[in-house]
Amino acid sequence: MPPIDPATLLAGAEAARSRPSESAEAIARALRAAPADPEVRLAAYRFYFYSHDHAAALDQARVLLGFAARRLNLAADWRDVRAWDAAFSAHAFAPGLYLQALVAIGYCAARLGQMQEAGAVLAKAAELDPTDRFGGAWLLARLEAVEED
Repeated sequence: MPPIDPATLLAGAEAARSRPSESAEAIARALRAAPADPEVRLAAYRFYFYSHDHAAALDQARVLLGFAARRLNLAADWRDVRAWDAAFSAHAFAPGLYLQALVAIGYCAARLGQMQEAGAVLAKAAELDPTDRFGGAWLLARLEAVEED
């Protein structure tokens, strides 16, 4: 059986703003057909994020973090990952996906009112990304400022 093309699976999802129900159906079909495909999961994350369904986006970000962790041979629990465990400053797909997924988890958790988790995961993103290429430290600072008020 030939590999399934994620673009084919996601056909119809590109009209998220003009036809959201059609896009949601395309995303659901793609997730059922290829749940282990990172491109499908990333498309699902983006769809849910831009639809302001932060709970569903959070679920997808967690799956993406797991994909990146396995690809980088990192600990399954992000709390156990250290800066020297991977080349996080490299401009490569897997380290970037890992950091972006951490920031996505932090952002979505904050939007859902899960401030403790948001702060912890964003602090980890800031630790692993000292140049703040993906904005984890910036988001953490905003979160801490809001909590101070």
